Amino acid sequence: MDLKHGKYLGVDYGDKRTGIAECDISGLLASAVGTFSEGGMRKTAERVVKEAKERGCVKIVIGMPRNMDGSFGERTQVVRAFADILAELTDIPIDFYDERMTTMAAYRFLDASGTYGKKRKDAIDALSAELILQNYIDKERNASK
Repeated sequence: MDLKHGKYLGVDYGDKRTGIAECDISGLLASAVGTFSEGGMRKTAERVVKEAKERGCVKIVIGMPRNMDGSFGERTQVVRAFADILAELTDIPIDFYDERMTTMAAYRFLDASGTYGKKRKDAIDALSAELILQNYIDKERNASK
């Protein structure tokens, strides 16, 4: 990825909490930003758009839930509905990335770092968003080689 691509915002959408991450302008490294609980899909979408614009992001990448066999489940419809609302609110391009195993990987990382309790709840969704975005930018960079 070269500098003309700009920053991306990664999103791990959840009914209770949504985690977000951003990558640096060079597209090499994703970093967790945090989580928020806006209450409701539209308010969450509005917050994601606000974050993307304030951070100067040129793309929003949303984690797409899939079953372990690769098929789409019930949760996929919820995420697509969320993305539809985002698309109504912004002209920033939206893409999806398979989020299978990201939450489990985030839990393993937090286990290894000894993060438990409230800190764990606060960190899991942001870390999942970071993993989604990092995997996305790695795949994009490898595809351009």
